[in-house]
Amino acid sequence: MALKINAQPTKRGILSHPLKIYGKSTLGANLYYLPPILECKNLIIAGIHGEEPETTFLLSRAVRLLEGDFLHTAIIFSANPDGITLGTRGNGNGVDLNRNFPTQELKDPWVYSRSTLESTRDTALFHQKKFPTEVETEALITLINELKPTTILSIHAPLGCVDAPFYNKTVKALEETFQIPWVKDIGYPTPKSLGTWCKMNSIHCITLELPRMALEALFNRFGESFAQFLIYFDSSF
Repeated sequence: MALKINAQPTKRGILSHPLKIYGKSTLGANLYYLPPILECKNLIIAGIHGEEPETTFLLSRAVRLLEGDFLHTAIIFSANPDGITLGTRGNGNGVDLNRNFPTQELKDPWVYSRSTLESTRDTALFHQKKFPTEVETEALITLINELKPTTILSIHAPLGCVDAPFYNKTVKALEETFQIPWVKDIGYPTPKSLGTWCKMNSIHCITLELPRMALEALFNRFGESFAQFLIYFDSSF
């Protein structure tokens, strides 16, 4: 059945789509993804940073607004369940999973994040010298290689932009959905990131940086329009 908005709020309490396990986290949690019914064309990833729970929240809420089947889109609601559980940016080992992909080597084993947008980079996390070192990253790479998506949409927060090295209909749709600008570059280096790895492997990667808003405000403002985007994204072939 084709995707459409579910008009029955009583059916929005749980995910009705069957999930599959693609691995285990450092602390032993299952890594789940929602598989498409047909050939995978898109992969959506949320929650790779545990301190960005709004990404998992909004994606889940938007999916639960829908009924029907995702034909060409696979979805990971939380790529870092240990970080979400612990409230940490990194995984159970303190590793930033978005700096753990096998790209160019770096001498410094540390990366630094900001406690808030206004802060300096005051929080130290490992990225490690050999890649990938973390089971979450290895499992994600294996899944991507199995699914072979053409486009990956990676959801982060709270910079409020669509970061992609190209401008296409999907980027335009995200701009319109969230009323945020497209940027060709985030403005600082992202070595060992999913986006850098995707570029090396000829996969289109779009990074959606959600605006800085409270969870309920995000859903109230963008929930239904994001659900409509998911319908478009799954059928844009």
